[in-house]
Amino acid sequence: MPIRYSYSDIKKLTNNFKDKLGEGGFGTVYKGKLRSGLLVAVKILANSKATGKEFINEVATSGRIHHVNVVELLGFCFEGPKRALIYEFMPNGSLEKYIYSKEGTEEEVVPLSWEKIYKISYKVATGIDYLHRGCDMQILHFDIKPHNILLDENFNPAISDFGLAKLYATDHSIVTLTAARGTMGYMAPEMFYKNIGGISYKADVYSFGMLLMEMAGRRKNLNPFVDHISQIHFPSWVHDRFSEGKELEMEDVTEEDRKLVKKMILVALWCIQMKPSERPSMNRVIKMLEGDIEQLVMPPKPFLYPQEDTTEIDNPIHSSPNLLPDED
Repeated sequence: MPIRYSYSDIKKLTNNFKDKLGEGGFGTVYKGKLRSGLLVAVKILANSKATGKEFINEVATSGRIHHVNVVELLGFCFEGPKRALIYEFMPNGSLEKYIYSKEGTEEEVVPLSWEKIYKISYKVATGIDYLHRGCDMQILHFDIKPHNILLDENFNPAISDFGLAKLYATDHSIVTLTAARGTMGYMAPEMFYKNIGGISYKADVYSFGMLLMEMAGRRKNLNPFVDHISQIHFPSWVHDRFSEGKELEMEDVTEEDRKLVKKMILVALWCIQMKPSERPSMNRVIKMLEGDIEQLVMPPKPFLYPQEDTTEIDNPIHSSPNLLPDED
């Protein structure tokens, strides 16, 4: 289990908060060093009533997890209003800076190869599958996105930030939530539309699909600044393109790279189906990523809103699970 530290310990190991790694609505992250010499990331939570519950939640959840592709919580501080989480340090930061082009910024980021991008996506999938099936309790993350995927010195990914996660008995299929949770653009539609299915582990599958699509497209899924209006919602645009038998325009890539990108996009399209029942499990996703692209069937077009999808919902002929290979 994570070790409890005093606030004075936290000040010492961060050298009085000298090296700031990042800042967000949750608080600030500093670089630190344990007495053993191990480098750590120390997340100091902002003082708000909401973070108290999320903080205890994150400690309890993260303490149960031991997987190479999930960031390890090493310690915490809970001293009056002062709260901190101590994680293993991931020197290459978060995935988002490697998949979105940052033109005009000072930070020089070397683009990752397509093979590396694919391997990262595969390892993230195994991490999520572990959360869903590998612990004594099922852990639903509810906030899978590029910002929460951290990379070590060899670009091995680890899922981080369990502030929104929920624990369930493994035989629990449908989850009761009092409010939608997650980040817009990655949140499953059943968080908003109750008539398409209950909230379950398939919500994480949806978020992973949106993440995978952004990795394959190296761009935001919803981008109002693209040249063509049809490309604003990238998943719909790329589905139309593939349906017409066209390839993505990619410069300086091998045939192998092209196949990897197409495979990632097809798997992502399955993951972001509107109805939870039509999405694969993470175990199935791993097998689809491992398998041959020729065995992958083109899924139905994903929609942003249920009203666009009435024919799919009402017509059993369009029941896409029949196109998916059998679950194990």
